[in-house]
Amino acid sequence: LKAAEMIAKKPAFFSKRIVSLRELFVFLKPYKKETILGPLFKLFEAILELLLPTLMALIINRGVNRSDTNYVLHMGALMMVMALLGFGSSMVCQYYAARASQGFGTTLRNALFKHISSFSYAEVDRFGTATLINRLTNDVNQLQLAVAMLIRLVIRAPFICLGAIIMAMILDFKLSLILLAITPLFALILYLIISRSSPLYQQYQQKMDGLTLVLRENLAGVRVIRAFTRKKDEQKRFNQASDDLTATAVRVGGLSALLNPLTSLVMNAAVIAILWTGGLRINAGALSQGEIIAFVNYVTQILLALIVVSNLVIIFTRAYASAGRVSEVLAVRPSIVDAKPAEKTTDAAPKALIEFKQVSFAYSATGERVLDDISVVVNRGETVGIIGGTGSGKSSFINLIPRFYDVLHGEVLVDGVNVKNYNLSALRQKMGIVPQKVLLFSGTLAENIRWGKQDASEEEMIAAARAAQADEFISSLPEAYRTPVERGGVNLSGGQRQRLSIARALLARPQILILDDAASALDFATEAALRQAIRCFNREMTVLIVSQRVSSIKQADKILVFDDGHLLGLGNHVSLLNDNAVYREIYYSQMADGEGQS
Repeated sequence: LKAAEMIAKKPAFFSKRIVSLRELFVFLKPYKKETILGPLFKLFEAILELLLPTLMALIINRGVNRSDTNYVLHMGALMMVMALLGFGSSMVCQYYAARASQGFGTTLRNALFKHISSFSYAEVDRFGTATLINRLTNDVNQLQLAVAMLIRLVIRAPFICLGAIIMAMILDFKLSLILLAITPLFALILYLIISRSSPLYQQYQQKMDGLTLVLRENLAGVRVIRAFTRKKDEQKRFNQASDDLTATAVRVGGLSALLNPLTSLVMNAAVIAILWTGGLRINAGALSQGEIIAFVNYVTQILLALIVVSNLVIIFTRAYASAGRVSEVLAVRPSIVDAKPAEKTTDAAPKALIEFKQVSFAYSATGERVLDDISVVVNRGETVGIIGGTGSGKSSFINLIPRFYDVLHGEVLVDGVNVKNYNLSALRQKMGIVPQKVLLFSGTLAENIRWGKQDASEEEMIAAARAAQADEFISSLPEAYRTPVERGGVNLSGGQRQRLSIARALLARPQILILDDAASALDFATEAALRQAIRCFNREMTVLIVSQRVSSIKQADKILVFDDGHLLGLGNHVSLLNDNAVYREIYYSQMADGEGQS
C-alpha cells in the first residue's frame, strides 16, 4: 500500500504526467521470486525448444539417411527427455505467473480501494461512481492479465524469434537473409496497428464507463422508470450506449484482428521463398535434406512466436490504456487529508460548539459559490432548524461541519478548533449524521442499527430504536431485530428506512446530531413524536435539523433561513415570522396546504 501512497503524492488533482505501466510494477515487489524464476524457467523451455529442430536434422542426416536405427532411437529418447523437461519448466512458469499476477491484482485492487476511500466528496464527484468501479475491476483485470503474459511470454517469444534466426543463420546464412529481409516489414505492421489501436482502447474504456453509468441508473431507478412508463426510452438509451461501445469494440477488434493474418501472410511468404531457394541449394548440393527441414521448423517457430508477439501487443496496448486510467486515480492527492489530533488550548470547553466565520464555499475553485459569507454560532445543547428553498445551500452548509468538503474562504470551528486541524475520525465521531438519501447495508436490522456503535448492548440498541420511533414496527416483524435487510432496504418503506437511519445515528450518542431532511417520509404525528423523543434521549446533544417543513423546525431554539447561498434570516419562529419575508413566504405557503399548523 506504500506504493499507492507514494504515487498519490503528486501536486495536481489530475497530474499531467500519468503514472506509467512501469511505475505500477512497484506492486510486484512482494513477488520478486516469481517474477525472476518464472521467466527463467520459460527461458529454459525456449532453449530446449530451439534445440529440437537441430536434433531432428541430425536424426535425418545421420540416422535416417544412414539407416542407423540405434542413433535414431538414442536421439529420439533425448528429444523426449527434452520435451518433458520443457513441459515441466512451462508448468513451473505457469504457476509462478499465476501467483504473481493474482497477487499483483489483489495488491493493486486493495491499494486502489484504500486510496479511493480516502477521497473527499469532491474527488468522488469529479470521477463519478461508474468509472471508479470500472477502474477498480475491469482495468485492474487487464493489468493482471498483462503481468501474467509478461512473466510467461515476454521473454520467451522474442527469445524464440532471435534464437531461431540465429540457429537458422548457423544452418545456412544465405537462406537466413530472407528472414532478416522481412523483419522491417513486420516492424512496420506492428507500428501501424499499435499507433491506431491504442487511442481506440482509451475510447473503449471511456464508453464502458458510460454504459456502466446507464446500467447503474436503470437498476437503481427501476421503480421510477416503471412509474413513469419510461421503460422503452431507457431501453433505447441503453441500446445507444451499448451500440456505441460495440462500434468502438468492432473497430479496435478489426484492427487487432489484422495482426495475426498479416503476420502469417508475411511469414508464409518467407516460407515459400525459403523452400524455393532451399530446393535449388539442395539440388546444387549446398544444403542437406535434414538442414532444410530444420530450417523450415525454425521458420515455423518464428511464425508461432510472432503470432504470440502480435497477441501480446494487443494485450499490452489494452493494459497501457488501463494503466493510465488506474494511475490517474492513484495520482490524485485527496483534497481533504487527516490532520494531527486537535489540541485544546484551555481546560474549559468553549460555549460555541459550532462556529462559521465568514464561510464561502463552491464545489470547484472556479465554480459558482454555493454559500457566500456565512457567519453562524451554534451553542451546546441547542436545536437549530435550517430551512430554505431547493438549492439554497442547506445541505452544503451542514456538509462542511464533518468536513465532507473544504471551505473556499473562512473557517468552520468545532469545539473552538478549525475542522482542518482535526483528525477526521475524531471529528466525525462527535457527530451522528442522517443524510437525505438513506443507505442500508446487507445484514439484519440490528446489524444496521449497530453501525452507530458496534459493541452496543441490546438494551442500548432498543432504546435508540424507540427514540427513533422504529421499535414499534420492528417488534411487529416476525423476526424483529433479526429481520434481514434486502439490497438497499427494498423490503422496508421509506419512512421505516429513515427511522432506522436515525436510530443508527442516535445509538452513538453523538455531541452533534445532523438530520438532513431525515423525516421527509414520516407523517406529521410520527415526526412530532420523533422530535420530542430525540430531545428526551439526550438533552445535552446539539441537533441540526434541515427540513422543507416549517412544522419540523418551528420549535427550534434558532432557525437559519437560506436563500440562494446566503443566510437571510436567523432567529426563532416568532421573530422570523414577523421580520423575515422569505421565512414568512415559506410558512404561509405551507399554511395553505395545512402543513404549518402541525
